[in-house]
Amino acid sequence: MAETGNGTPDDRARGGVHVTNTGGNVTIGDHNTVTHTVHGGQPPRDPRQEALLQAIRRLRADLGGIVPSEQTAALDAELSEAEDEIEGTGRADPGRLTRLRQALTDAGAVTGILASGVTVGQAVGTLLGG
Repeated sequence: MAETGNGTPDDRARGGVHVTNTGGNVTIGDHNTVTHTVHGGQPPRDPRQEALLQAIRRLRADLGGIVPSEQTAALDAELSEAEDEIEGTGRADPGRLTRLRQALTDAGAVTGILASGVTVGQAVGTLLGG
């Protein structure tokens, strides 16, 4: 039994496809790509901003495992603000990046030994152009 173009069983024998009521993404065949667009939402983030966001999240998680200090508390506050800004607007503005760079410098003893701290510093440097 195969389906016909009307969804009858004759189409299946010939390799036909019958799709009804899709509410999400559908791909058929080889080497497909699905792109998700949120209507009315933010455009996709710049890959450098996305890399910074991921690095911020890793550093914030790593900071949770160290003894807190005034510098690490200030750094975590800047990381939180940058995370919120990137999530809300799609990017951290240069002023935010400058403040984040200073907070990384101020907490240098800690961030210098954490790979995630180095990664955030590199991502900020890339976005600020230096």
